[in-house]
Amino acid sequence: MEMLNVAHIQKSFGKVEVLKDISFSLEQGQSLAIIGSSGSGKTTLLRCLNFLETPDVGTITVGGEQIFNAEAHAKYSDKDIRKKRLKFGLVFQSFNLFPQYTALENVTLACKLMAKEQKKLNKQELEAIQQKGIELLTQVGLADRMHNYPHQLSGGQQQRVAIARALALEPDILCFDEPTSALDPELTGEVLKVIRSLADRKMTMIIVTHEMAFARDVADQIIFMDGGVIVEQGPAREVIEHPQEERTKQFLARYNENN
Repeated sequence: MEMLNVAHIQKSFGKVEVLKDISFSLEQGQSLAIIGSSGSGKTTLLRCLNFLETPDVGTITVGGEQIFNAEAHAKYSDKDIRKKRLKFGLVFQSFNLFPQYTALENVTLACKLMAKEQKKLNKQELEAIQQKGIELLTQVGLADRMHNYPHQLSGGQQQRVAIARALALEPDILCFDEPTSALDPELTGEVLKVIRSLADRKMTMIIVTHEMAFARDVADQIIFMDGGVIVEQGPAREVIEHPQEERTKQFLARYNENN
């Protein structure tokens, strides 16, 4: 079953065209890795999917429901956009945790706010949200750190809290924007291990990453972007080990030289 279909997405900032006619699809339970040099449009694409940027042209369909159409965007209310945004979870490269809240409070905050907005925040709901937060932190290996504040956690632990927070809202698709780029090399493995476990459980994911070996081994599909276009896409191992396009070959050769 097709979970995501992105068709003809274009995005410009002033006169700079950042995304040029981006189209791809992703099946339910698959992981898609997006690779490419800095400035190729990868993060902007993720931000468009998460309604943090508005594409100038194109459509986004999730689970058969068209959640974005550039031509109709002006008609969407703030409430509509908040609801559509829940289809996606986003894990930022810089964690973005609230420093004044514990790990557990960071994970449960959005669920509590949503329940309050829907006038459902009673004692029973609060207990359910709390229990779910505990289960998610346990799932990412932080059962013993749930009452710690961000400054008491390593970068890898903070990123795992951020993953649990994104999962708490039960998104259809979980997106990662270079989730290990702000981490020391020895902390990268613990975050990649959590993402790998989510892939094993068939969570539908989009991962912008510079970890080529991880992308090859964990993702089902890979997209290589350059200059705001999709240069090559296909099965992960095939694209990494046997790239067809010259630009892909050059990018991977440069990556291999530096590692």
